[in-house]
Amino acid sequence: MEQKKVLLSIKDLVVKFRVRGRILTAIRNINLDIYENESIAIVGESGSGKSVFTKTFAGMLDSNGFIDQGSIIYDDSELADTTVSYNKRTRRGIAFIEKKLNEASKLEAGAETWQEIQALEAEKKARATLSEEEMQAMEDEIKEIAFQRTELFNLKQTYDPRKEKELIRKADKRLKEMDQQIENLKKTQKERIAKKKQDAATDQAFLVQVQEKKDELNARYKQEIAGGITRETEERNAILAKEIELSVGRYGALKRRRNERELVKALTEAMREGKNLDDEEVRNAVFDPVTFRVRYLDETENRLHGTCVLNLAKVKDATDWTKIRGTRIATVFQDPMTSLNPIITIGKQIMSIIIKHQKCSEVEARRRALELMYKVGIPNPEKRFDDYPFQYSGGMRQRIVIAIALSCQPKVLICDEPTTALDVTIQAQILKLLKDLQKEFNYTIVFITHDLGVVANIADRVAVMYAGQIVEYGEVEEVFYDPRHPYTWALLSSLPQLAERNTELFSITGTPPSLYNKIVGDPFAPRNNYCMKIDTLKEPPMFQVSETHYAKTWLLDPRAPKVEKPKIIENIHEKLVEAYHL
Repeated sequence: MEQKKVLLSIKDLVVKFRVRGRILTAIRNINLDIYENESIAIVGESGSGKSVFTKTFAGMLDSNGFIDQGSIIYDDSELADTTVSYNKRTRRGIAFIEKKLNEASKLEAGAETWQEIQALEAEKKARATLSEEEMQAMEDEIKEIAFQRTELFNLKQTYDPRKEKELIRKADKRLKEMDQQIENLKKTQKERIAKKKQDAATDQAFLVQVQEKKDELNARYKQEIAGGITRETEERNAILAKEIELSVGRYGALKRRRNERELVKALTEAMREGKNLDDEEVRNAVFDPVTFRVRYLDETENRLHGTCVLNLAKVKDATDWTKIRGTRIATVFQDPMTSLNPIITIGKQIMSIIIKHQKCSEVEARRRALELMYKVGIPNPEKRFDDYPFQYSGGMRQRIVIAIALSCQPKVLICDEPTTALDVTIQAQILKLLKDLQKEFNYTIVFITHDLGVVANIADRVAVMYAGQIVEYGEVEEVFYDPRHPYTWALLSSLPQLAERNTELFSITGTPPSLYNKIVGDPFAPRNNYCMKIDTLKEPPMFQVSETHYAKTWLLDPRAPKVEKPKIIENIHEKLVEAYHL
């Protein structure tokens, strides 16, 4: 297989949203590599998580959304390359940080004893309160009733006070019952915690035993951390100090000092816990909560030089996103009218992006804007430059949105169903335009769609999403002509082009699972005509079909019974060629 450069590497990604006091898990442990200059399509039903998944690449999640875990490593050597001035201020700062780290390194000698002390404290605390499982169960029960109460209250507001008095009366009665349930649960929780605390306080034998052990450990810990540190540790700390300066050097003075303090604090805690800071992954993880780490490479008399580890899942600062969003990762949305300002001319909208990100003159920006308009197929761009969006057709507006997205020559172009609002003829033109421009600009296309015809025309690879997970991915020929997941079978069976005369169109029965709840087993199991018992009990792993093809279904387990795919999608190659002119 040809070795391709991995541009985006997504590992164990989990994305959650806070919705009316509850947590909805929209993306659940996705792993995927996206390669340079490829076209990959993300397909699935509405609500499967396609748009949420790609929004994480550009930091565009809604305000109530957050990345709970995982990483999105973006490989861009130009953007990653970092230098800072190696002046007197920098040298003083590095010397001060190095001194702090050398002092903190003494804690590493007592890491094992410190862990024992923490375990002892945790055991003492556990005796005085409910376990995490008990607390979580009670909190979940309270939240569930509170959610049901909110839903009922909202429903009550829709009732007509003149015609539906009885329904309002019943709703009021039920609301009071729910309020009482919540109050009783909270009271029970407090009583159980108080009892555990009281029992722990009266267990004198245990308390004496804990205190004696703690005194012994504290004495040992004090002795262990009283010594010096090795020359190798001092050299490591000197590099760490320079990496801190490289990592915060792009910020202003106040933010730089604050982040320096936070990083020293994080490294001190890592040393106390005995983490191996010589391990690259460990060191990245320590830096990530504050800012992404810049790995030290070399230095001269006047500058420090390093390279960033660009984890897009951990970017905190808005100014960091401005260097990525638009310039490196751009998005074309579904409706061009929501992307364009109706009271600013087309030309000015393209120019403003070019001036902002490329810092060129207005004359140069106008020249580049006209060139882009010509490349995306706008007739007579000089005459249409000062037109407003309403003077353009839908297809022309979408071409302008593509021109704006490409104005900074991004590495990744996310296309979020950009042809859905267009008629079929214009759809084909836009798809051809995206592929033609890809050859010139060398960008990677991430295409979000539920239209498998679009996939067949534009994609090199396909990733099928269901309930916030990727359930199958591979090259487009593999997924179309040799699908292995029952959900992919169902999607392909739903193609109108495969239906025969005087037969009903195939539809997938049931609905996707609620992402508020923990999903046990295969999320597609309730809708799967080929469901086995294990599908309801255990989540399947990702099985490898070929070097490039993977599917997340128990049907691929060697122990599973042999199941043939539906007849409607057997030998579909000829039908797809005819339907989509492949």
